[in-house]
Amino acid sequence: MSEQFDSQIQPCPVTSTEQIPLTNDFTPLVATPVTAPTIKIPVVLAEPTLQIVVESDITLTPAATEIKRVKKHVFLNQVKLVPVSFARIAGTDFFRVTRAKLFVAGHIRKNIEYAAAACNGALRDRIADVPFSGFTDLTFPQTIGGSTPILGISEFAEANFLNEATQMDARLDKAFFQNLVKYNEQPFGELVAANFFELDFSPIMAAPEGTFSTLREKIVLELTVKVLQVQQIRLGAGSSVVTPVLPGLTPPASPIVNPTPPSEFC
Repeated sequence: MSEQFDSQIQPCPVTSTEQIPLTNDFTPLVATPVTAPTIKIPVVLAEPTLQIVVESDITLTPAATEIKRVKKHVFLNQVKLVPVSFARIAGTDFFRVTRAKLFVAGHIRKNIEYAAAACNGALRDRIADVPFSGFTDLTFPQTIGGSTPILGISEFAEANFLNEATQMDARLDKAFFQNLVKYNEQPFGELVAANFFELDFSPIMAAPEGTFSTLREKIVLELTVKVLQVQQIRLGAGSSVVTPVLPGLTPPASPIVNPTPPSEFC
């Protein structure tokens, strides 16, 4: 009987810590009215969904008999906006971008799990990076009343002088220069979502339980990105700045009552 109990699987305890419940109290908020405050924040210029079509051949070593699972992630190397059309902002020397090219590049990281030829063996793992790149046209604003990229154009001016001695030629040794350089917030990209549609197969059909060493993949990737630029904007009148009330960090709002004079205790 003791041998029967010894052959049973023994429990595998691990160290655990009991968690103590914490109190959860509501934090009061105070709204302070402000009159049309000006703030500087990232502004969403566009949120396009790009369709990217990629085909690749991936070598499997050792050869596979069956693909078990494929996990995919997108890594972006660049999201760059190149303006090609502008409209001047009335009364200023800044311009709104009305049309631009959006360049996108990156790679799809694929983690392929597959079974090899052995009847009873461990799953194999193959990681492959599939690069992609391309561009698309964007027009601004994307919606009625939407935001547009804003750029200031640098300017260069030069003034030349007449030779005062002859009044017949130019002074090559004398000139006046003026440079105005505007430093702009650069538009940038942000990864939002990636939707994969994929067909994987061996270019040479394998027999049942046969092996194949090349996996051909045809991928349609729907990639959603945000295009943003840090801009200075003014909130509408009647806005409020909301701050939490933390008595432990700020002085109490109520006045402090003076203590009773010591003479009354005599």
